[in-house]
Amino acid sequence: MNRRSFLSTLTALLGAGGASAATLSLGGQSNTEHRIELLRSPIAGFQYHDGETVWSQLRVADALQLIREADNVHDPRAVRVEWQGHILGYVPRLDNATISYLLDHQQNLQAYITALEESRNPWQRVTFTVHLAT
Repeated sequence: MNRRSFLSTLTALLGAGGASAATLSLGGQSNTEHRIELLRSPIAGFQYHDGETVWSQLRVADALQLIREADNVHDPRAVRVEWQGHILGYVPRLDNATISYLLDHQQNLQAYITALEESRNPWQRVTFTVHLAT
C-alpha cells in the first residue's frame, strides 16, 4: 500500500468511525477485527531505559503500551513504549507524528513486539508494530 492510498484509507476510516471497513482485507487475511499497520520500527532509546533489565522476559507478540508524552521537552510528539510498566524506549522521532496525532484523538492503537534480536546494536534489539484497530 503506497502512502497516498494509506492516507486515503486512514482518513476514510477515521471519518466514518471505522464503519465502512467491514470488507477491508489486509495482507491477504480477512478478520472480523480489522487492523491497519501504521508502523513497523525499532524502539528508539532502548539502551537508555529498562530494556536490558527485562530483555530475557520479552517475547514476540507481547503487547506494548503506547503512552503519549505531550510535555516532553525534547520532542512534543513523543510517544513512550512500555512493556508491563517497564519503559523500553520511544517511537522514533521521525515516525511519531501520525502515532501521536492518533493517540491525541483517542484512536484505538495496538502495539506488539514483532522481532527480538540479540545484537550489540540497540536499534536492532526490538522491532515493534503499531496497528490501528477498526
